[in-house]
Amino acid sequence: MKAIEISQPGGPDVLRLCERPEPSVGPHDVLIRVAAASVNRPDVQQRKGLYDPPPGASDIPGLDTAGIVERVGAAVERIRPGDRVCALSTGGGYAELCAVPQGQVMPVPAGLSLTEAATLPEVFFTAWHNVFQLSRLERNEALLIQGGTSGVGLAATQMARVLRHARVFATAGSAEKCSVSEAYGAQCVDYHDPAWGQALRDLAGERGFDVILDSQAGDYVDIEVGLLAIGGRLALIGNHRGEYSTLRTRSFVQRSLTLTGAQIRRRDTAFKQKIANELVQYVWPELAQRRIRTLVQAAFPLEQAAAAQQILDDNQQMGKVVLIVDRAIA
Repeated sequence: MKAIEISQPGGPDVLRLCERPEPSVGPHDVLIRVAAASVNRPDVQQRKGLYDPPPGASDIPGLDTAGIVERVGAAVERIRPGDRVCALSTGGGYAELCAVPQGQVMPVPAGLSLTEAATLPEVFFTAWHNVFQLSRLERNEALLIQGGTSGVGLAATQMARVLRHARVFATAGSAEKCSVSEAYGAQCVDYHDPAWGQALRDLAGERGFDVILDSQAGDYVDIEVGLLAIGGRLALIGNHRGEYSTLRTRSFVQRSLTLTGAQIRRRDTAFKQKIANELVQYVWPELAQRRIRTLVQAAFPLEQAAAAQQILDDNQQMGKVVLIVDRAIA
């Protein structure tokens, strides 16, 4: 099969089109003929040599796939060859075939193309786990998202508004990005403004934010702690601004704050299956009714994976960038 491999750590130019053996299919696995795969930050980090795949995972990048089931393992019960599916893999998405445990495979929401479906798993898994499972966002609470036009940011914005009627606020890096974030339901502030923290407080009111979803960490954390309401929850999903932050721990005790961190890729299939089941139950119907939408910013053929990742390297991403693997079915 054709696939994209990382020839060595480096820039997008280290991505190479290659021939690889078809993946093996275990008794609980589903083999997907990939129509499309989306591009995510973990793919970029892996390419740079900063994020190794978990033990046993494919070294081929790609955590999101959508396509047609080619065949299934002997113990697979609810999925059949020919089904239209999308899946969260631990790697291997940038290829013509990808084997995924059945618990991480979901039906395509009604009315969505396979290209659209390829944008769903990684960002909706991440947003659901951090905002709804860990941070327990409640009805009418205030949510702040650092990076409102990322795939995770747009997913979290919409789920919070539709499922919890939350007030959603976000940061983004330009007027254009803020406009996109606002079109999806958030009040947005440009983080290049040195007074972004005060601007957000002015929008949210003195009570502050019940939940903050942040992939930046570093020097942002102290500001975010100050923006949290009593009983507030700060969920970290990355540390692009630095691995270390200085915190005043007394604030956590006095104001009953919670700090969480999460990385889904290294968790087991049972953990991921629970998230998949909840997404199919609560979110997939909203996608089918288009009350929640996905945004495909750009689509590239598989062999142009370097150009696709360059958009993320340049921090120009708004929504999702997709690789088209099989145009006939995408």
